[in-house]
Amino acid sequence: MKNALHTSPSANSRRRLLGLSILATALLQFGAMGAAHAQTAAPEAIKPAASVNADLPFGPLKHVKAGVLDVAYAETGPANGPVVILLHGWPYDIHSYDQVAPLLAAKGYRVLMPYARGYGDTHFLSDKTVRNGQPAALASDVIDFMDALKIQQAVLGGYDWGARSADIVSALWPERVKALVSVSGYLIGNQAAGKNPLPPKAELQWWYQFYFATERGEAGYAKNTHDFAKLIWQLASPKWAFDDATYDRSAKALQNPDHVAITVFNYRWRLGLVQGESRYEALEQKLATAPSISVPTITLEGDANGAPHPAPEDYAKRFTGKYQFRLIDGGIGHNLPQEDPQAFAKAIIDADHL
Repeated sequence: MKNALHTSPSANSRRRLLGLSILATALLQFGAMGAAHAQTAAPEAIKPAASVNADLPFGPLKHVKAGVLDVAYAETGPANGPVVILLHGWPYDIHSYDQVAPLLAAKGYRVLMPYARGYGDTHFLSDKTVRNGQPAALASDVIDFMDALKIQQAVLGGYDWGARSADIVSALWPERVKALVSVSGYLIGNQAAGKNPLPPKAELQWWYQFYFATERGEAGYAKNTHDFAKLIWQLASPKWAFDDATYDRSAKALQNPDHVAITVFNYRWRLGLVQGESRYEALEQKLATAPSISVPTITLEGDANGAPHPAPEDYAKRFTGKYQFRLIDGGIGHNLPQEDPQAFAKAIIDADHL
């Protein structure tokens, strides 16, 4: 039998091959023209959304070099509106604000939602930078982000790690914060306080902190990040019936190559198992005094928050300016902005007018 590769094609085959060749050439030319047009039309400050963020409701992510990071962030609302910066927690991402941001934009706010270090398309500018997750570093990232975008003052809102960063910025740089919304209130801590043992039930809630303190825990989180984080969502918001699509949309942000290192560093730092960088030592010394927060503040708590959190009566005295506490009922858990976006957006607007 002759090799089929060496048989002469029929006339029909030759015509078919010729047609395919012409079609392929046309498609290549069209693709090149489309690519050239896209490169001309896209501003340099905006990079196309990566696959992990292809479903963002706010268009392509923007990037800005800020401090030690190339920060990826979403933006919506009028460019000249008063600025609101929304900070996400662990192990979540900026999708927590998918419904909050449009509500604020409709009221004229310029809403910015940055990915924290170790999440989404935010990356370190240098491979040599310590993958540091200490709270002072994360809060400093917020100031660097504001400086890079030439934002002098903003309303800050956050939950979990994002609330902690917002609290720290409000305490140490009050002139940069017009108002604050913090889920679970005052979350500023320090290593000395972290050494004090808690009652057994409280320690049980921090099981993952002790897990991350071990090499097994670090390896386990690296191996099972997707399922581990989903378990945290379920425990922290036991009455929130989120579906797989909602979770998977955010879980993509945890694929960041620095995510595990940042997470483990953060929880080990809290227990005094690792030391922070010297560049943040002066800030940590200030935070160790549990500084008060003087900016106008509304703190929120979900009535079904399953994550460790302080009691509102224990932290109310830390807020020395105009202050309100709101308990959000209806089975609301830890990820309050995503579980009750109306309540969170209202708190932002009201805090801005305290």
